[in-house]
Amino acid sequence: MNNLIIEESIKTPSVAFAAESGILELKGKSIPENSLEFYRPVFEWIDNYGQSPNSSTELKVRLEYFNTSSSKCLLDVFRRLETLSLSGKSTVKVSWYYDGDDEDMMEAGEDYSALVKIPFELLKA
Repeated sequence: MNNLIIEESIKTPSVAFAAESGILELKGKSIPENSLEFYRPVFEWIDNYGQSPNSSTELKVRLEYFNTSSSKCLLDVFRRLETLSLSGKSTVKVSWYYDGDDEDMMEAGEDYSALVKIPFELLKA
């Protein structure tokens, strides 16, 4: 399976999903004009990865900021990973990085953690 690499732009995060290692990373800002269009390849990659995943999968989220439409897409990413975790094919965890001064981003991680049944680790960056 191919890795998914999307370069960071002013409005979109970098995406670095490595199938072989099971390390998935989102980094930067997520304020695209059309969030669904941006995240569609991310959703498709996770769905395909779920057919034959690494025994452990870690999503590293290092976002500085995301808009409302991105928040829904992020939840969809977490739900897809939750489905993978519940399948028993891979142990899944999310590492949610936030700036120590950014309470909003810390609380966003806590909110997502409460919505899905996968371990979230909140880490000060």
